[in-house]
Amino acid sequence: MPQTETDREFEENPNRLEGKNAVLEAFRSGRSVDKVYLQENLHDGMIMTIAREARKAGTIISYVPKERLNMMSETGSHQGVIAIVASYPYAEVSDMLKAAKEKGEKPFLFLLDGIEDPHNLGAIIRTANLAGAHGVIITKHRAVGLTATVAKASAGAINYTPVAKVTNLAAVIDELKKEGIWFVCADMGGTPMYDLDLTGPIGLVIGNEGEGVSRLVREKCDFVASVPMKGDIDSLNASVAAGVLAYEIVRQRR
Repeated sequence: MPQTETDREFEENPNRLEGKNAVLEAFRSGRSVDKVYLQENLHDGMIMTIAREARKAGTIISYVPKERLNMMSETGSHQGVIAIVASYPYAEVSDMLKAAKEKGEKPFLFLLDGIEDPHNLGAIIRTANLAGAHGVIITKHRAVGLTATVAKASAGAINYTPVAKVTNLAAVIDELKKEGIWFVCADMGGTPMYDLDLTGPIGLVIGNEGEGVSRLVREKCDFVASVPMKGDIDSLNASVAAGVLAYEIVRQRR
């Protein structure tokens, strides 16, 4: 059975739980579970309870063949369930706004629309910290969580920069607009970043490595910014684009 990108990311995360009791207790204790793998066609009572707890917590559920679980298992006794738990606890978006208020600063947030590469996420968290952002918001679906690889790539910034995980990024943008925050997303077809006023309370939206910002999220943004490029290729790595735009925001907010 060929290895998938999900399997490789799974292998990089040492924070795994195997077995029905261990996974169920993780949910009941309130621990952050990024994803749970359940054996398909297994209609066991505890498995169904785990699925119910996962849905209640907003955790992604992936039903996979027993053979896949066997390959993932370290203990050899997964009992039809393996979970990936967050290496670091998640914050709330409200915590970020509170931090900005306590510092007497205009909110500055990073919103990541489906970043899948752990190295990119770690690098963006590092940039967010150095640029003085009050937090990073990531999505639950089609995105990497706070794995050990992300923590390493952040060079320690994950310890100081709050990261919130949300189900619906567009809905979060709507709520934050009520707090007076404006949103700018990165896109090659946008207005050159130097021509935009990025001085107020702002959310910087960075899209998926391959597809960019999703249509619905892009439509929610107030500005679409492009990074001027003169080379022979037509795009930047997601974390590099985040860094360039973040420091234009920092420059304008001086």
